[in-house]
Amino acid sequence: MSSAVELVEPPVRTDVAETYRPPRTRTATAIPQLLRRSATLAWRVSKPTLAIAALLVLWELAPAAGLVDEVFLPPFSTVAEAFAELVRSGEMWNHVSTSLTRSVSGFGIALVIAVPLGIAIAWYKPVSELLNPILELFRNTAALALLPVFVLILGIGETSKVALVVYASSFPILLNTITGVRTVDPLLVKSAVSLGLTPVRLFQKVILPAAVPSIFTGLRMAAASSILVLLAAEMVGARAGLGYLITAAQQNFQIPNMYAGILAISLLGLAFNGLLVTLERRFSRWRVPSNS
Repeated sequence: MSSAVELVEPPVRTDVAETYRPPRTRTATAIPQLLRRSATLAWRVSKPTLAIAALLVLWELAPAAGLVDEVFLPPFSTVAEAFAELVRSGEMWNHVSTSLTRSVSGFGIALVIAVPLGIAIAWYKPVSELLNPILELFRNTAALALLPVFVLILGIGETSKVALVVYASSFPILLNTITGVRTVDPLLVKSAVSLGLTPVRLFQKVILPAAVPSIFTGLRMAAASSILVLLAAEMVGARAGLGYLITAAQQNFQIPNMYAGILAISLLGLAFNGLLVTLERRFSRWRVPSNS
């Protein structure tokens, strides 16, 4: 009896063939992420741009619609023309540079004084007990209330204006530095001490980095205060500066020039704030970014 051997082909796994997908490459994954990030960045930029554009459109249309008197609030196009004319003549740069020199000088002196003093008050109890009464006395005294005192003691020149900026800028920096140092996580300090860090290294590696956000909050507040206080000081006894430009234009009934000076102040404040925000991000790169 002979037996026949049948050769049977193995069945094909169609399910594997149908469900197999080639692995996604890194480029294919990165492109959608790049598009999402670009869309998010564009939306973040467009939101404030749209808000500012809406404000400018309202400013342009309100005088034309009769909502406000065009004599006292000219359209934005008229103010922009006056601003451009002041820039072309060089008068705007003269006033901006004068105010900027005074403001930066006073702000820099306040920074050099207030940050070390705030660290000393926050870290050393005897220094805090000695200076706290004086600090509480002067921090509740408005800088503009002391303007006549500065003028009487230091004269009507540059010294009194810079000194007033120093006074107005020091307290926001000082108070926020004290808060930043005192609110450092105690576990961080204990861990650093247990690792054998010296006091100098402890300040350098733990205390100052942890206090950076609070310190920069004080710097941004001080920058705004320095500009506002300086403008008020320039309205009295000054021959140049944005405060003088606004006052002179108002007295001569050059209303577009007055609003051009106010616009220059806004742009200067935005530049100050943007610079400080950039520096804060640079010095606090260790912070975990929020998901919001």
